Amino acid sequence: MKHAYVFPGQGAQFSGMGKKMYDENETAKTLFEQANDMLGFRITDIMFNGTDEELKQTNVTQPAVFLHSVIAFKTLQNPQPDMVAGHSLGEFSALVANNALSFEDALKLVSIRAKAMQKACEINPSTMAAILGLPDEKVEEICASVAKETGEIVVPANYNCPGQLVISGSVKGVEAACEAMKTAGAKRALVLPVGGAFHSPLMQPAKEELAAAIDSIAFQQPIAPVYQNVVAKAISNPDEIKQNLIAQLTGAVKWTQCVQAMIADGATTFTECGPGKVLQGLVLKINKEISVDGVS
Repeated sequence: MKHAYVFPGQGAQFSGMGKKMYDENETAKTLFEQANDMLGFRITDIMFNGTDEELKQTNVTQPAVFLHSVIAFKTLQNPQPDMVAGHSLGEFSALVANNALSFEDALKLVSIRAKAMQKACEINPSTMAAILGLPDEKVEEICASVAKETGEIVVPANYNCPGQLVISGSVKGVEAACEAMKTAGAKRALVLPVGGAFHSPLMQPAKEELAAAIDSIAFQQPIAPVYQNVVAKAISNPDEIKQNLIAQLTGAVKWTQCVQAMIADGATTFTECGPGKVLQGLVLKINKEISVDGVS
């Protein structure tokens, strides 16, 4: 009987996020104000009152989702995680929850990551697409064959749950792959409204920038293992955590595999901390016998 805490990534944001916590919880208010000072702008104004368009900017979205998730976790009464995991950006929230990173250091890294990813998106016009209703192996096979035939970059990026895989790459590569997926029988192959090709080789410039920042920060011995996206297994060694966090920018988010590994290691309850309920839904699609709840 182990309790897993999980943290969402980019896409979970909504206007008004965090306002209730700010208004009703003194700890939350202090952390939000600390973040405003550290970031050099009032992110709370955008979180509480911003338009969807303002909230969609990567350099706003990532710190906003991180703040909401970490503060939701910190307002719990004495949480005792046996294991943690985060979806993409959510891995930084997970590393605060298991004490591998301080709130301040994690926020600094998230801000650097967001700006670096925004820059990488501007260098290479690129996109992502959701593929529904095909086995993972078929999606992998089609991505490889389209990349070989066209010379374009297109790779599996997010293994969200069985039958739902997001691909990432150049605009031409993703469009060609989508056509091939439909021909192969995909229920849907839908290009997503995102700024660029996250979790693909096109994020290499951002990876180099993030690596330098991560290398400059001391990670602590965590109180509970983190199941990291790129390896989908329990990691407790601070140096390994760092390397996997860097590799994540150009590597795939193996969420299905992370959840399966956590369940295999004894997780019976998953609590999602952060905006929305996306991860609760994905966990149940991976294993409908598991108990899920959320703190938002």
